[in-house]
Amino acid sequence: MWNNLPCDLLTNIFSFLSADSFACAKSTCRHWQACASSAAGNYPFLLQNHHPPWFVALPLHDHGALCCCYALNPSNNNWYVLSMDFLPAPVRYVGPLDSFILLRPTVSTFLQLGMCNPFTRQYKPFPKLNIKRTNPAVGVVPVRSVASPNNSLLCETNATFQISCFSSRVYVAGGMSEASHGGATYEPTLEMYDPQLDMWWVVGSMPMEFAVRLTVWTPKESVYCDGVLYWMTSARAYSLMGYEIGSNTWRELSVPMADKLEFAVLVLRNGRLTLVGGGVCVSGACVWELGEGDIWVLVERVPGEMGMKLLGDRGSWASTKCVGGDGAIYLYRDLWAGMVVWREVGDKSRSQWEWYWIEGCSSIRGKQVRNLQVKGALIYPNLVPSFMF
Repeated sequence: MWNNLPCDLLTNIFSFLSADSFACAKSTCRHWQACASSAAGNYPFLLQNHHPPWFVALPLHDHGALCCCYALNPSNNNWYVLSMDFLPAPVRYVGPLDSFILLRPTVSTFLQLGMCNPFTRQYKPFPKLNIKRTNPAVGVVPVRSVASPNNSLLCETNATFQISCFSSRVYVAGGMSEASHGGATYEPTLEMYDPQLDMWWVVGSMPMEFAVRLTVWTPKESVYCDGVLYWMTSARAYSLMGYEIGSNTWRELSVPMADKLEFAVLVLRNGRLTLVGGGVCVSGACVWELGEGDIWVLVERVPGEMGMKLLGDRGSWASTKCVGGDGAIYLYRDLWAGMVVWREVGDKSRSQWEWYWIEGCSSIRGKQVRNLQVKGALIYPNLVPSFMF
């Protein structure tokens, strides 16, 4: 009976499966594989409707080469290891890029970028920037379709095309560049990557003071909210730098308890700019949202027992890392250590956020894995090979 189910019915069933279950279903029989292939065109978008994004842990230092990464399916808390041996050169993680991962090859002094899909084992290098830069800030702006400088569209609205073309703009700001008289100087410009034309455009400028801070004190993570691309400066006291894309202007925001935080990370939650930070002097870790008039509002605290379990014997929040999105916020340290997760549960009309503890990845299928310092990303698994790679 299962072999004779209509393909449209199977396609609807497949839309409710998580990525790992969908992959298993494809290998059941030839009929299911054919139906799964026909459903694959819409699968990444159906997945976002029924399942939360996966937590992908990428090693920070793996002797030069990124050999593998580790992926957590939050629906069943199962860990998987994904080989990254398809990458052509040693790379480091930069940030999420839709259902892909933005990477930086380490073989060059000047910034170069590329993207990969660890689930389909595909990699694409980006072209070189117009201006050679060292250590600039990198930001990602998710969009459906946006006009590029020559009025072409970055991504069409056709769903099949969007699967193959990521629908985000990548910005590079600041950094050190070669001075005209020799030596190096801070670069007060921004460039944007156009994925349809596969090229970079110089799209804006900034005060030299901001160029210095973006180069010296800003990590690569960014958050886009309400037309502004934000970066957190890592120099204490913490502060925010924001680039308003429409008007090509810059702004600076304060951070709550900025001089007392041992770590501070920006995330986007329910469409609001959210700051997660903590320290001994603030009695743990807290979550703030940016409200009207650029006023930070305390919305939640990490439960004390979970915070102590996360810290272990260290007693300091300084090594805590955080990644978040509209559906969940993860606090973590390394691959083996567990994670404190604040997750949205229930349907959108009656949802609420609850705290969970998730065990770290010390073994997979009974085989122990090496403990590593990692950087986390939240992405929706994309099992559809793309022609753009």
